[in-house]
Amino acid sequence: MYSLAVSDHFMIAHSFRGDVFGPAQKVHGATYGVEIEFRRPTLDEHGLVCDIGLALELLRDVLSEFNYQNLDELPVFKGRNTTTEFLAGEIFQRIKVRVAEGAVGAGTADTLAALRVVLRESPVAWAAFEGPLR
Repeated sequence: MYSLAVSDHFMIAHSFRGDVFGPAQKVHGATYGVEIEFRRPTLDEHGLVCDIGLALELLRDVLSEFNYQNLDELPVFKGRNTTTEFLAGEIFQRIKVRVAEGAVGAGTADTLAALRVVLRESPVAWAAFEGPLR
């Protein structure tokens, strides 16, 4: 399986509900490093998985929906614990929709097999979500 990955970062504030989160129940900030990796079994006629520039633009566009936001205040996350794992899944779903709409090139959505999203919350801890794009 061939893959192409791009990365960026975003900064948020949020809090968690539940004693399991200890002091993270209070509002706190986080800076996440994000990597997305597109996978496909064969390269296209140009020798590419997908257009790297479009992949990076897509990632930046999706992350802009969260960057410098207090996630507790966004209606879409009302009542949710916006854990690293949860956010990896959210980013995956948003990218999947945009790929289907042609965000990484016309016709590319039909040939990409899978996507992996990794969120790094520190140098020693991260979470990921991966799944098929079709």
